[in-house]
Amino acid sequence: MLVAMEAKEYPKAAGARVVAVSVSARKGVVKENVPEITLVVEHGVAGDAHAEGGRRQVSLLALESIEKMQAAGAPVKPGDFAENITTRGLDLASLPLGTRLKIGAEAELILSQIGKACHHGCAIRELVGDCIMPREGVFARVIRGGVVRPGDPVVVEEIPTAS
Repeated sequence: MLVAMEAKEYPKAAGARVVAVSVSARKGVVKENVPEITLVVEHGVAGDAHAEGGRRQVSLLALESIEKMQAAGAPVKPGDFAENITTRGLDLASLPLGTRLKIGAEAELILSQIGKACHHGCAIRELVGDCIMPREGVFARVIRGGVVRPGDPVVVEEIPTAS
């Protein structure tokens, strides 16, 4: 059984911030960085091709993960892994499913999936022999909508723990 624990002072998240927000009108392409996105409850990012409800409504990736790929020689930037929200200062992939995040003044997400299979012909995998999205990208459901902008804080509100 999982029990929720308060996590406002989650030690791995001190000062975590949004560094980029990104959308795309079509699936299968990199996302374009934009000044802000609007998260819609149980739907995803307004205007994004991947907003369909379900458990993968919003995708998140840490800038630290992107920097690993840059160090391996990939000329990548936020949005290139098709993530909607790029963060800094939070090891997203270490958080358990069910973790609740507050982003900006209003939006709240619940982590629903860690990683996903790379699509066939992933350009990043072909370029450097690896891709971090299958291991370090996370997906979430929107439980409270709101506007998210670069610079917004990312706060771990609640972490489910085994009892």
